Amino acid sequence: MEINGIAHLYVTVAKFDQCVAFYRELLPFMGLTRVVHDDANTFYCIGGRTGFGVTRAAAEFRATAYDQGRSGIHHVCFRARSRDDVDAVHELVRRLGAKIERAPQVGKWAPGYYSILFEDPEGIRVEVNYIPGKGLLADSSPTG
Repeated sequence: MEINGIAHLYVTVAKFDQCVAFYRELLPFMGLTRVVHDDANTFYCIGGRTGFGVTRAAAEFRATAYDQGRSGIHHVCFRARSRDDVDAVHELVRRLGAKIERAPQVGKWAPGYYSILFEDPEGIRVEVNYIPGKGLLADSSPTG
């Protein structure tokens, strides 16, 4: 078997209304334009072979703050098509008031790796990166 990417990813948040407002701006900006679910507990968009959703935390967990060091999602990374796209996301999230952990910069993770790291209103870290060509995916065969 060889997977064809990740179909979708959901994050569960206590600050649902704030996060949905944030992602209503961010996701369409990045090309996730088809809204599949949009109700009192779920916001879910698809585009670019990617699905991303936000769900409301259960009532008993809404007072629990997100902690990147706990079990669960460490961060979410979207792959951009250019360095300019990464810079454009930087401008958008700055305007939205996101906490920017790392402004756009070259990273050590792959040749030409360029990314921004910021937090959504819940504190979940979101990265947008660009890697020239196929990057580390150039040979993603099971033996290579």
